[in-house]
Amino acid sequence: MRVLPSGRSAAGGVTVTQTLLDAEREQLAGLLEAVQRYVYFLDASGRKPSWPLTAGLLEKQKKDVALFESLAAINERFAKLQDTLGAAMRHASILSGESGDTFLKVLGFYEKIGVLESVSSWQLCRTTRNLAAHDYETEYVEIADHFNSLHELIPSLYGTAFRFVGYCQTALGVVSKQGDFLQDFQAICAGK
Repeated sequence: MRVLPSGRSAAGGVTVTQTLLDAEREQLAGLLEAVQRYVYFLDASGRKPSWPLTAGLLEKQKKDVALFESLAAINERFAKLQDTLGAAMRHASILSGESGDTFLKVLGFYEKIGVLESVSSWQLCRTTRNLAAHDYETEYVEIADHFNSLHELIPSLYGTAFRFVGYCQTALGVVSKQGDFLQDFQAICAGK
């Protein structure tokens, strides 16, 4: 069967290649929706504590369930935002025809086109959020430092997400699946 440039076969049907491409675009659209949703909920969680956190405040409020639930939500949503953004970047690089054999190459591509501030800024976010593995930490100075660091990195992650969503729309013609969070996402990112 001969494949025509439109993605249809000489017989007029849709090719397997076109079906796979459509599935990849659909997957990216779903990931973009998830990125926007994580930004929305991370922003909501990040507004609850008074910043910067201090060791004294955390020790004084060590039984404040609402405070520590907010902090746990910040940890989780920051990590999920970065993980989902990373997965979306990999999908988009495939759709862009870029080499995605290593994630470092994917990051390099997005740094080169200005979506990512720098590969090192991405790695700093990754390293900082991975330090959250100490769930049972009782040193309030370290807990405060960790969350203050995450809080300082959030605008950078939002900026990357915003530029990436824009890239997907302009370069690939892919937008979030439902768009339910788009306006909030844009407002949050514009304010950072």
